[in-house]
Amino acid sequence: MTPRDLIHLTGRNDGWLIFHWGRKRAKRQDENATFVFASQPPAKMIHSLFLVNASGDIFLEKHWKSVVSRSVCDYFFEAQERATEPENVPPVIPTPHHYLISVLRHRIYFVAVIQSEVPPLFVIEFLHRVVDTFQDYFGVCTEAAIKDNVVVVYELLEEMLDNGFPLATESNILKELIKPPTILRTMVNTITGSTNVGEQLPTGQLSVVPWRRTGVKYTNNEAYFDVVEEIDAIIDKSGSTITAEIQGVIDACVKLTGMPDLTLSFMNPRLLDDVSFHPCVRFKRWEAERILSFIPPDGNFRLLSYHVSSQNLVAIPVYVKHNISFREGSSQGRFDLTLGPKQTMGKSVESVLVSSQLPRGVLNANLNPSQGTYTFDPVTKMLSWDVGKINPQKLPSLKGTMSLQAGASKPDENPTINIQLKIQQMAISGLKVNRLDMYGEKYKPFKGIKYMTKAGKFQVRT
Repeated sequence: MTPRDLIHLTGRNDGWLIFHWGRKRAKRQDENATFVFASQPPAKMIHSLFLVNASGDIFLEKHWKSVVSRSVCDYFFEAQERATEPENVPPVIPTPHHYLISVLRHRIYFVAVIQSEVPPLFVIEFLHRVVDTFQDYFGVCTEAAIKDNVVVVYELLEEMLDNGFPLATESNILKELIKPPTILRTMVNTITGSTNVGEQLPTGQLSVVPWRRTGVKYTNNEAYFDVVEEIDAIIDKSGSTITAEIQGVIDACVKLTGMPDLTLSFMNPRLLDDVSFHPCVRFKRWEAERILSFIPPDGNFRLLSYHVSSQNLVAIPVYVKHNISFREGSSQGRFDLTLGPKQTMGKSVESVLVSSQLPRGVLNANLNPSQGTYTFDPVTKMLSWDVGKINPQKLPSLKGTMSLQAGASKPDENPTINIQLKIQQMAISGLKVNRLDMYGEKYKPFKGIKYMTKAGKFQVRT
């Protein structure tokens, strides 16, 4: 909210306001607060939104107020061509008259067009919320799903953003405003010409807890939390760690009757850095006691995300023994790779996938895997080895030779090995939930905590 939005505001510091310029809706938590609308609405934060698929085609666009030409995306396409990988496209691209802010999710670029300077992380967070909402509504966020539900998509975007400013982004409120599509509802709307938009203001919008609808009732009351950590690491050829960090989230599925008040405590909360909370979390109590206290939204939501950057706290879950060599003047190279578990606390390493971009001079690879299967694409020079589960008693290996172009010089550098993996029931940072308590309701809910570690950008240099 800018000074142009509000000419005068008095009351307690914890008073907060929500404005909806289009429908003149206003919400006030503090009854002592008074406010006056400015004569002119604020400048738009997000002017337009373009959805771009993996082929570089714009398959959906949404504009608030005036239309921005598709040609503005040419600057984005130029940056996309310069990027070596799809995820390496710069998130903020300045143009002569606009800023382009984008995120890549599910092989779709969500490109927001901004006319004036705004906090880029604010826009990026909103775009991620749009993707999460589509996934919540349609099950998946793919080009086909968006095209099949294009009417609902436009209705959602109209409610989530008003005059360029985020308005309703909570799933519970949106589902009361716009009913999720079903086969029966789609058939009825086609026949009657009606829409999924609700006729009443959501009950959550009228309460002091806007993220939770009122009158929630369940036969089985349950609260489940998933602690998911993603490790990014670069390992040099000697096995030493160059850099390592952990990105973690706690996702929740809470289906509880009434208005429960939950507290979640950790065995070692000091591990967490750069913590980002859901609005339901009481931040002051976290600062004072390192305890999460909150009235949860109904259904699925992300309670918090965090970052662990101290390398002495980041355990490397696998090690790689490698011998990849090329000899000058020889038409063959040697490839020898062995994987093994390292710091896994006795847990199994599963869903292991090894990939490597081999040098251009490699014509073919004749390899023998002791476990799993491998593929080599002679066009892209991409080698993929689907290992599966690592057995500590019999370590998986991939050995053989590579055929090189006759007369080709020795490659300047050895390839980098990328590893994907999953470890169930373990958080690699050592984070553990101590207890989960509920207040405000008399029933006893079912409670569960699940841990999982997976690899993000995990690279081993050879």
